[in-house]
Amino acid sequence: MRAFLCAGLAAAMTSCSPFALRQAQGDAMGAALPARDAGAKRATSRIPIQHIVLVIQENRSFDDFFSTFPNADGTAGGYMENPSGTGDEYVPLQKVDLVGACDFGHSYRTVAIDYDGGKMDGFDLEGGGKKCPGAVGTKVYQYVDPTQLAPDWSIAQQYVLADHLFQTQGSGSFTAHQDLIAGSTLINQPKNTQSLVDFPSLRPWGCDAPPGTVTSLLVVRKGHVREEYQHGPFPCLTYPTLRDLLDAKYVSWKYYSPPEPYGTGSLWNAFNAIQAVREGPEWKTNIARTNVFFSDVTNGTLPSVSWIVPENPDSDHPGNHSDTGPSWVASIVNAVGASSYWQSTAVVIVWDDWGGLYDHEPPPFFDKWGGLGFRVPMMIVSPYARRTNPSQPGYVSHTQYEFGSILKFMEEVWGLGTLGTTDQRANSIIDCFNFAQPPHAFAAIRAKYSRSYFLHRPPSYLPVDTE
Repeated sequence: MRAFLCAGLAAAMTSCSPFALRQAQGDAMGAALPARDAGAKRATSRIPIQHIVLVIQENRSFDDFFSTFPNADGTAGGYMENPSGTGDEYVPLQKVDLVGACDFGHSYRTVAIDYDGGKMDGFDLEGGGKKCPGAVGTKVYQYVDPTQLAPDWSIAQQYVLADHLFQTQGSGSFTAHQDLIAGSTLINQPKNTQSLVDFPSLRPWGCDAPPGTVTSLLVVRKGHVREEYQHGPFPCLTYPTLRDLLDAKYVSWKYYSPPEPYGTGSLWNAFNAIQAVREGPEWKTNIARTNVFFSDVTNGTLPSVSWIVPENPDSDHPGNHSDTGPSWVASIVNAVGASSYWQSTAVVIVWDDWGGLYDHEPPPFFDKWGGLGFRVPMMIVSPYARRTNPSQPGYVSHTQYEFGSILKFMEEVWGLGTLGTTDQRANSIIDCFNFAQPPHAFAAIRAKYSRSYFLHRPPSYLPVDTE
């Protein structure tokens, strides 16, 4: 039996931490995250960045999109436990189309299965969703045809590709999007003995959820972590986010996201779950539909910090029957690159979770809150993006990052202090820049679909993710 089975799979879901096999490393990270520190100083006054745009795509592992990218830590294949129990068998990664039928499982409960005590050979046991029922077998051992990712690869070739960004928590999209505004999902500060995991029981995910909606928790009891499935609070939360630090320093921000399909008038938006925003005046002033980003760039009203979430068809989500994701990313980059904002902006593109897709690189450590999770891609676009050498564009960063690394860089740029969550322990992405070099001129990213296509298409009213 596999190492993740404590006393049968059902027991593993409720009482076993999937990270128990590396508990010593988790203990080293601490049972609770550090207290908030308001005394952090601005990293340097020579940072010429005045705008950061964080683009959040969906459900792709690093190997799925960039396993064959030159000089990156990719792989040609992985390992799967032989059904006979006689050991692992090698599985070559198969080249597939970007558009696929399966939406693979990717929850906290499956992380330990995929990880399998560090062997990274359990991905074949993921589920494939309604259209691919049962265990997926070798389907998740795949990489997307690079010709269908041409805009993404062009961006990576010209700017920075990070090949060791790990999810802050091994879980799905709800907590990943929270980690990208808060650095963690600890809900009972200052005790720090409970953290959200996975996703709320009903949608939409946030303060607009129907009455009776609950969340799931990771809870520390007597030094051990257990999952309490759907025993957590209503998803209208009060923990601090980067919004608090930005507001305290009068740094402008906006969250751009698509309309959601449940008739509440809200958006698919991480701040929908933050009570101070959803029930305060900033819901009308700082929250906007996705395509408003383009008019803000054109009109010269781009805020200092932007989060931008795509429509479901543009999100790269497996199983959404669309190939528009890479072009949508290119439209964001091209809008900034062709504007007056180019020389003062960094565009950071991330994928929120691994989507159940194979990745060969095990998480480097485990804390007590389900992290780190698996690798996801990150690209950084800026006129000051680091280069391999002055005459050769493009750089592959092998630095270990997590989502808190992006928040940490934002804190450094504006001297915000720190949230005191994973932003404190994380390596900043500042080493992906070279502010001493002359700014690079922008060259447009070629793409199959134009900005006009996205601006004139009606909303899908589909949730960006459901897990």
